[in-house]
Amino acid sequence: MYVEEIKNKQGKKLYRTVLIRESYKENGKVKHRTIANISRLPASQIVQIKAVLSGRGAFLSDEELEIASSREYGASAAFLELGKRLGLDKLLYSRREQWRDDLMAMIAGRIVFQGSKLHLSNIFMDSVLWELCGHPPGVSIDVDRHCYAPMDKLLERQESIQKQLAKRHLEDGCLILYDMTNTWLEGEYTDSELVDRGLGKGGKKGYKQIAIGLIADKRGCPVAIEVFNGHTSDQTTVKDQAERLASTYGVREIVFAGDRGMLTPKRIEEVTGYGFKTLTALTHPQIFELLERDVIQPELFDERRIEEVRDPDNPRIRYMLCKNPYTMRRERETRDSLVERVSSEFEKIAKVRNKRDKGKVCARIGALLGRYKIGKFYNWSVSDTGAVEWSLDNELIGRERLFDGCYIVRTDVEEENMSTVEAVAGYKALAGVEKAFRNLKTVSLEIRPIYHKKDDRIRAHVFICMLAYYIQWHATECLEPMFESDRSNATRRWSFQIVIERLKSIRKENLKIKGIEVASKITTPDSEQQKILDLLGVKIR
Repeated sequence: MYVEEIKNKQGKKLYRTVLIRESYKENGKVKHRTIANISRLPASQIVQIKAVLSGRGAFLSDEELEIASSREYGASAAFLELGKRLGLDKLLYSRREQWRDDLMAMIAGRIVFQGSKLHLSNIFMDSVLWELCGHPPGVSIDVDRHCYAPMDKLLERQESIQKQLAKRHLEDGCLILYDMTNTWLEGEYTDSELVDRGLGKGGKKGYKQIAIGLIADKRGCPVAIEVFNGHTSDQTTVKDQAERLASTYGVREIVFAGDRGMLTPKRIEEVTGYGFKTLTALTHPQIFELLERDVIQPELFDERRIEEVRDPDNPRIRYMLCKNPYTMRRERETRDSLVERVSSEFEKIAKVRNKRDKGKVCARIGALLGRYKIGKFYNWSVSDTGAVEWSLDNELIGRERLFDGCYIVRTDVEEENMSTVEAVAGYKALAGVEKAFRNLKTVSLEIRPIYHKKDDRIRAHVFICMLAYYIQWHATECLEPMFESDRSNATRRWSFQIVIERLKSIRKENLKIKGIEVASKITTPDSEQQKILDLLGVKIR
């Protein structure tokens, strides 16, 4: 028996018939007859039948078997599956629709690939991401229809989604964390009400920017995000966020934690107006004000224990006095270095004895002190002839040294509801929001460069990044046993980025036999990859 393929062209159409036939002899003549028509069988099965009937069994030579294509599978599948396990897909929309799947692709894609939406739409030949989200394999998607239109739908549902996240993670009386950051943009944004010049953070100055406010639970898990005009001051957003928590999210008697520059006395008053308690730290001027009132003394600060004192003018206010020896050494070394540098510059300026323009000398000294931000430690004057007299305020420097590494946590939460140790730990938990900003902006999710020029698209982009961090945050929690076992290792290996790369190397391979695609196979995870998948609690095959 053998397989015979018959091709018959009629007009512009080519008809293909595949038959199993056998040869026999009749009256000394060789004849042929058809045993079966296998035209409708899959091409892979036809190839195998050919191999069997040719006498080679089901095995094919290496030359006949080839890997036609190889695409990333593991990371996309794992984070999509984790997002579904977290119920994120149903938070986006209760019913499965293509635009919801497209959003899941953009959220998981932000973790795995970053870059623009156009870039993400063009990875269809290198990743199964879009295929896993309902698109035909190897077919380019329409970026307007499957990226931008879903982003518009997402923005319409943002408040509803965040309300559900708040219901899931926030409860009456809980600690919530709030902080602000900004991210800079390049290009023209003439029609934008969000993009504006403001006080740059992280040393980035002179750029237009947007401001971003993030609400998280006490563990640092993101709950809500909002984009503000780039010129917005951090503290001016506090009242609106407190109102959102009370009115939209419906939480009561929460403890609102913010950094010392955000929860000023006026903002604390606004927050308490909603029935909330506050947790923050004091600024240096506020610490010195307590010192002048004899509420605290320098010797109360101890790196081994936390001292608590009450404000005699307002006994419901508790102050936790803390000292960090590492911060103390860093602050002293920084101050000493700056004082040495500025004093050296002062000596150079004062050495000149020739008559100079007083205004120019003052401008030079002003620029010097403005650059190093330690002008309060210097007493100086310039005569009409340009002669400079200066001295260090050693008394003020000595006073500052007493409080190097010292900080005071302030709260109005009753002691029975939050102990001294819990209050300090709650304030330190703000590091969780800072960690979120690092991941959103630089470490992994790379919120910028922002390619969108419309404010609504900018808001939707930022929200997608937050939802991606929501998955990443939970993934990091799941992977903590692996990270923890690695921290004490001198040859430390694991990071979240390495996890992604390890998952990316789980591939989907398309196999061909004699040029005919016969099967798709997912590469078997090795022991490390399987451990990651087990910790994430997902199955991808």
